[in-house]
Amino acid sequence: MSAKSGESIAGAAPKGAVFDIERFAIYDGPGIRTTVFLKGCPLRCGWCQNPEGMNPHPEILYYEHLCANCGRCAEVCPNHAHRFAQDRHAFTRERCKACGLCARECAAAALRLAGREVTVGEVMEVVLRDRAFYEKSGGGLTLSGGEPMAQPEFAEALLSAARAEGLHTAVDTSGFAPWESFERIRPLVDLFLYDVKDTDESRHLEYTGVPLAPILDNLRRLNAAGARILIRAVMVPGVNDGPSHVGKLSRLAESLANCAGIDTLQWHNLGLAKWRALGKGDIARDFSRRGARRAPA
Repeated sequence: MSAKSGESIAGAAPKGAVFDIERFAIYDGPGIRTTVFLKGCPLRCGWCQNPEGMNPHPEILYYEHLCANCGRCAEVCPNHAHRFAQDRHAFTRERCKACGLCARECAAAALRLAGREVTVGEVMEVVLRDRAFYEKSGGGLTLSGGEPMAQPEFAEALLSAARAEGLHTAVDTSGFAPWESFERIRPLVDLFLYDVKDTDESRHLEYTGVPLAPILDNLRRLNAAGARILIRAVMVPGVNDGPSHVGKLSRLAESLANCAGIDTLQWHNLGLAKWRALGKGDIARDFSRRGARRAPA
């Protein structure tokens, strides 16, 4: 890593919260990429595949079926969030401060910490391990989440560091953030992967918890500013997979001179286990009852 993108930037830039760094990603932009998942998201999509990215703070995921009842978590937890009685493990989330000690001691991986504070330099040290793969495949760095724009200063610092290393940069965003945040990072982004959850205003508000209008406004502003855009759309059975949404998406893409097209993704229920592990299984069940009953297994 060069001094320009490593130590000097890391020293000046704010720290950020990430919950995963995925190497050799192939679905988050062109080529082979490293995707950095930032914590925090203002949306509350019931079909979210990364619900551990919503809360900006660290969280513990507890996979009850993996627990070996060894008791080590109860021994190390300073807040007595874990109790064992009659070979049953009771996890009291209200006591948990997400310090991560229990996850560190859990050999069965039943307890996992989602979220850690990192510097730009620490992230770039991982990203730059695969520079050769980026150069051969046309890949690079992608910021995802959660919502990268929920940490605008950290996102800008990461993108600046990647640019200093000559890496292709992409940002996977819901578009729900102040325009000023997008304006700051736009010169540092080669491709915006712009997630349009729904094109029906009332349905968008119902299922995501935020209005559609500012998202479309930011999309059009990015297009007018010359940003390269790829619209991404997760098609959720029973929610937004009807012809009306598909038709509106098509017309939206055609209206944007700098839109490279639409990347449609089929929703799957692999994220439901994470909802349960976060103690939020009722949210996933409610969403399933309201609209996604026909979702594939």
